[in-house]
Amino acid sequence: MSDDRSITDSRVLAAMAHPVRRRLLDLLKLDGPATASTLAQETGEAVGNVSHHLRALAAAGLIEEAPELARDRRERWWRRTTRTLCWSSADFADDAAGEAIARAADSLNLERQAGHIRRWADQPQSEQERWPRGPFSTEAWLRVTDDELAQFADEIRQVMSRWAEREVPDDGRERDTVFAFARAVPGRP
Repeated sequence: MSDDRSITDSRVLAAMAHPVRRRLLDLLKLDGPATASTLAQETGEAVGNVSHHLRALAAAGLIEEAPELARDRRERWWRRTTRTLCWSSADFADDAAGEAIARAADSLNLERQAGHIRRWADQPQSEQERWPRGPFSTEAWLRVTDDELAQFADEIRQVMSRWAEREVPDDGRERDTVFAFARAVPGRP
């Protein structure tokens, strides 16, 4: 598995932007290789539907089969081909269809990110009390150039990658999954 992949093909971006496919990519990143049956149980989707989406992700080169994990010829395991995926709308500026796909993918991505935060806010108080110190929200207004914003983004990504890719300590403590995201866009208060 390579470390990252910059998506510059609008067909690949369209394939990964689908909400079910994005969730499958997230599960394969978080939990590692899996079968369609395992992913269907995790998502509540039908196995046939999951298989369809896995084939679309494979056709786009975002996942691949992991035949060494299969116990027999019928069992098919899948894994991501890269740890991280990124894209820039600027890469699609010369193609009207590609630009529309990039805009839609960004909008779907924002909805996905906000959805994770909304689901946390809707959790019962008893669940939220299990996390008395960790969940946070932060924001800031910056005065920067485009190059400085790119530098800021690199620093934020490095911190997030360090935590996301770290070796989880084997200290007997239970660790739950946590969704973290950051965005920075030009704007005015």
